[in-house]
Amino acid sequence: MELRQLEYFVAVAEEGNFTRAAERVRISQSGVSSQIRQLEHDLGAALIDRSGRRATLTTAGAAALEHARAVLASADALRQSVDEVNGLIRGRLVVGMVMACTVASFFDALAAFHRAHPGIEIVLFEGNSDRLIESVRVGDAHVALVGTAEVAPAGVRAMPIISEGLVAIVANDHPLAKRGSADLADITDFPIVCLPTGTGTRTVFDQACAAAGLQPEIALQASAPTAVVSLASRGLGVAILSESMGAPHRGDLTVLPIHDAPAPALLSLVWPVATSPALREFIRCARAAFQVPPPPREPEELVLT
Repeated sequence: MELRQLEYFVAVAEEGNFTRAAERVRISQSGVSSQIRQLEHDLGAALIDRSGRRATLTTAGAAALEHARAVLASADALRQSVDEVNGLIRGRLVVGMVMACTVASFFDALAAFHRAHPGIEIVLFEGNSDRLIESVRVGDAHVALVGTAEVAPAGVRAMPIISEGLVAIVANDHPLAKRGSADLADITDFPIVCLPTGTGTRTVFDQACAAAGLQPEIALQASAPTAVVSLASRGLGVAILSESMGAPHRGDLTVLPIHDAPAPALLSLVWPVATSPALREFIRCARAAFQVPPPPREPEELVLT
């Protein structure tokens, strides 16, 4: 008795026809018929009644069908278990991250994963958040660290890491520098220096301005937050960044909370709905690095479709 014989038997039983069963298992009809006859010989009983136009089960065949399905399911489970072990011994994990990422805990997660699974190649690349999310959706990346304006972008799982407000950064001699905070109307009286379209921080800023009926003049854009700050420090505009991006520059420059941009900028880890063993292990490492507790039940993360 062989697994393929059981597979052919189940196919004939479910299709009720040798020709359709042969098409399903992708061998000739004679091959299916021959293998099932060999199975019947080994079991000592006819399993298929071939007397009518439709192939039907005999009493013995009906008794054997569920057992045949169970054996095939067990074989599939065995293959999957071995594949999962192999997936943690060798393989490839493609990881995307926002441009100019400086999130130490993210790098800690990568390092912990590499120590635990040194046989898996880690491929790391940068991009803006929109492109990274699309890369995850279409399967070009397994996981990505992105900035977003929403808790869970459509079609992916998401684990929010940081939620923070926007700040305006100006030189200490700028007209806004003497204020303790700023509002969008005051800020948009000046040219704006910001991150490109497609980044989470930029999306939050654009949405806040649109909600307030404001049209900011985007004077300059740069992919790296440090470049945005450097341009603003030279008087080329008001820099718009998140709180954590602005914090290192307090003192050297004036960092003003924007009190009427209510939606927070989110930094999240995103990955597909379907996960591999290696990806699940990386998510576990990320939870530990970011100190995010596991959810109470599966499915683990937020999913929007």
